[in-house]
Amino acid sequence: MKSKIAYIVFFGLIISKGIAQPKVVEYKDANQVLSGLSIVPVKQLKDMPGVLIIPAWMGIQNHEKEVAYKLAELGYQSFIADIYGVDQRPNNTKEAGAKAGYFKKNIKEYQTRIQLALDQLVKQGANRDNIVVIGYCFGGTGAIEAARTNMKVKGIVSFHGGLGRDESRIIETIVPKVLILHGADDKYVPTEEIENFQNEMRTSGADWQMVYYANAVHSFTNKSAGRDNSKGAAYNEKADKRSWEAMLTFIKEVL
Repeated sequence: MKSKIAYIVFFGLIISKGIAQPKVVEYKDANQVLSGLSIVPVKQLKDMPGVLIIPAWMGIQNHEKEVAYKLAELGYQSFIADIYGVDQRPNNTKEAGAKAGYFKKNIKEYQTRIQLALDQLVKQGANRDNIVVIGYCFGGTGAIEAARTNMKVKGIVSFHGGLGRDESRIIETIVPKVLILHGADDKYVPTEEIENFQNEMRTSGADWQMVYYANAVHSFTNKSAGRDNSKGAAYNEKADKRSWEAMLTFIKEVL
């Protein structure tokens, strides 16, 4: 007799029951209520490693949830950060651009929201000494900020993230290892920004890598971005799969 597999709906995604335990977690930044998502695997890896996921500019979407679930299947505990707040979620790309722009301009506030999410990952059971931060687009910028400010993480991974920084900021020594996964045809990140970032990494003494993916533009990991490169943001299946494997190799190395 074949056994039946039970399924549950995880925030719009259908997943097999017993693989992971998703949970909504509310926390605060002063008076602003934030609501992140935590997944604790049923079978965690040794030393309880954790991965903080920083979303793209639209906030927590199915893409980030899928990533969290896939990591849980591999035994990694994850937490998806809420950068904006429960009553501040963007309704469209125009609002998302404005909100993401605000945090990029007020970088210390962005750093605070990342650190608060990191604290929640630890509170949910992840080993505070065994954490990696990953981020997508706007979230990729956030992951880099976690490295720039030497948050207590082993490494960071930025998928098609912005690389810019205020030139008035002093370049500090960077301790976490850095992996940048970048579309070779990403027009949203100018050549000058890439060159400045690479010089920053050299000056900071960081252990860093930057991988380019052919025919890939912005948002190459996001299936909802469509497949038309001429729009500047589009999904690329090959780049998505290759960057995922690159991330897993990196995580295994640093953790």
